[in-house]
Amino acid sequence: MFAHVSIGARDIARARRFYDAALKPLGYTCLSSGEDSLGYGAKAPKFWVSATSHPVPADDRSGLHICFTAPDRAAVDDFHKAALKAGGRDNGKPGLRPDYGSTYYAAFAVDPDGYRIEAWCGSQS
Repeated sequence: MFAHVSIGARDIARARRFYDAALKPLGYTCLSSGEDSLGYGAKAPKFWVSATSHPVPADDRSGLHICFTAPDRAAVDDFHKAALKAGGRDNGKPGLRPDYGSTYYAAFAVDPDGYRIEAWCGSQS
């Protein structure tokens, strides 16, 4: 359905440090970088971060979050650890979410600009 998703960040260098670390366990890297933008993906950029002085204000009650597909449960665990180590905040430790499905395994973090992100795996491993 989506070709890509874009968010804004106040400090593009800080955003790069965070997303390089958090997305690496999921198999995503920065495939495009410029002075004011970063593009992440596996084969082509699908997640973009652009420098802006007015990112969307963080609102924990908005329901807005971005979910990244993980290849397995270990990658979800590693995503969460890396996100916290790189300056993110915990927003849900890795584990099964039976309310979403019997094999829905996910972890949640908040990036340095307040965006809520998730890594998800639907397999048994």
